[in-house]
Amino acid sequence: MKAEQLTGACATHGEGPVWDAAAGRLRWVDMFSGDVLTLDPAGAVERLHVGSVVAAVRPRVSGGLVVAVERGFTMLDPGGRPVRHDTAFNDAACRMNDGGTDRQGRFFCGSMAYNMADPRAALYRYDPDGAISTVLTGVTVSNGIAWSLDGAHMYYIDSATQQVEVFDYDTALGIPARRQPLARVATETGMPDGLALDDEGGVWVALWRGAAVHRYGPDGRLDVVIDLPVELVTACAFGGPGLDELYITTSRQGLTAAGRAAGALFTARPGVRGLPCTAFAG
Repeated sequence: MKAEQLTGACATHGEGPVWDAAAGRLRWVDMFSGDVLTLDPAGAVERLHVGSVVAAVRPRVSGGLVVAVERGFTMLDPGGRPVRHDTAFNDAACRMNDGGTDRQGRFFCGSMAYNMADPRAALYRYDPDGAISTVLTGVTVSNGIAWSLDGAHMYYIDSATQQVEVFDYDTALGIPARRQPLARVATETGMPDGLALDDEGGVWVALWRGAAVHRYGPDGRLDVVIDLPVELVTACAFGGPGLDELYITTSRQGLTAAGRAAGALFTARPGVRGLPCTAFAG
C-alpha cells in the first residue's frame, strides 16, 4: 500500500496529527516552528503560532486546544489565546515530544533529551484541573501513546527500545502498570515513532528513517506496510468523518537533500476505522 501526498512540504518537522471531531478538521504541529497546523476543508493549511516548541495538541471539551510546549502545558481558548500555562519540568536538556489523551480526558505527554541518548526523560499526566504527575521515568525518547476504546490498555513507544509496548491501565487513577512488549521493530527497518489504533485491535506505527507506516495486529505480528516517498515518517492518526482515513506526518529536519515531499502531510485508506480521539476535559 502506498500513501498519497495531501499537502506541500508545509512543516519542517511535522508531528502529532489528531482528528478534531468537533471542528471536523485535522490538526498537527510543526514542532520547532512552534506552530499548530490545521487542514481546512478546501485543503489549505492554517497556522497558529504558540511558542518556540509545540510538541503535541488536543482539542478541549470546553473549546480551544491544549498543547504540550517545550517543558509544560498550555491551554488555548477558542480564539487561540493562552489562558493557562503549567510547567512540568525545568531540565534544559530535555523537551516534550509526543502525547495523547486517555478515555477520561487526561492529557499525557512524554519528554526526551535533546541528545536523544540519555534516559533522563519521563511521561507526564496533565489533569483537567492543571495538576501534573510523573507516571513513567527512565525514558529516552517518549513517543507514540494511545488507549484502547475501553481505556483498559495503554499503548506506548519509547523509541530507544525499538518496541511497541502495552500496559494495563487504571482508568480511575490514570496510572499505567504491568508493562509488556507487543512488537519489536528491527533497527534496520527504522525507529518506531508515533502510533494510532484501529477498531480491530491493530497498532499503526510511523517509522522514523523507515519511509513507512507498519501495522501490527493484536498478536504483535506485522501485517500491513504503507510505503512513503520520504524517509522521516513521524506519526499517524485516523480521521475524516468516518475515521477511515489515515493521516501521516513527515519531517525534513536535518536533511540536506530532502525532496519537495519531505515535511508534507500524507494520507491512505487502509480499509479499517480508527478509534476516536477523546478531547481534553480541561
